[in-house]
Amino acid sequence: MQLMPLPQQILQCGQLQLDLSQPHVMGILNVTPDSFSDGGRHNQLDQAVAYAFNMIEQGATIIDIGGESTRPGASEVSVEEEIRRVVPVVEALAKHGVILSIDTSQPDVIRAAKEVGAHIWNDVRALTRPNALKTAVELDIPVVIMHMRGEPTTMNQLDQYADVTLNVIQELQQRVEEALTAGVKKQNIIIDPGFGFAKNAQQNLKLLNEFWKLHEMGYPILSGLSRKRFIGEALMGVAADQRTVGSVTGHLLSIQQGASIVRAHDVKAMHEAILVWKAMRQA
Repeated sequence: MQLMPLPQQILQCGQLQLDLSQPHVMGILNVTPDSFSDGGRHNQLDQAVAYAFNMIEQGATIIDIGGESTRPGASEVSVEEEIRRVVPVVEALAKHGVILSIDTSQPDVIRAAKEVGAHIWNDVRALTRPNALKTAVELDIPVVIMHMRGEPTTMNQLDQYADVTLNVIQELQQRVEEALTAGVKKQNIIIDPGFGFAKNAQQNLKLLNEFWKLHEMGYPILSGLSRKRFIGEALMGVAADQRTVGSVTGHLLSIQQGASIVRAHDVKAMHEAILVWKAMRQA
């Protein structure tokens, strides 16, 4: 593991700005009935909005709203259903000056969400859906390009790598180059190595240990390992909701290696860990 500085970059999010030279907590808001850790808890509008405000109070600077579960084996939902789940939440939160990210692979969903105030497109499928690249160019918003092989229904069978970190960088680079060729602006791209997606526990741990190598690509980095299965395995099999300390530890190791954004379930604990890290750096 090597310590890496965070990028000196300001991410433009509509009228709002995100200083990526400081680490940010992206609070997870799943408005789904079947997400692996918190499915069904926030899929009513009032519950979702209240939980988002709670995460903001705890230190989240980005709220990531998802209407489709991407846990292993999860089935897809229709575009119409995803829009029905996501858009009312965006409308309710957009007026409050918080940066809103949309966890979707569907161009029609991000279009509908942006119309009512969303700022960032977080795409686990890296703009591979039909018209996704075209939509990213037209919307001209920041986009998270994540590494995954296959689909949630098939990814667990696709974890064969010669060198997981090198292969993830190569495959991410290919997707980034396709985005740039299509016309996506370089300053709008964030990369995510995709912890837990088509990777087994040892591969995820190796990727975390070599996270700093992602800087070779030259883009801001998001780390999303919160409560993932490999964290549970490292903790000797604890349940998803008992993985707070392990998740915070993994994310802090990501930040030390240059992650600008960490996508977290346990916002308060993550925010406090960052405060200690900042205090140490300033001492």
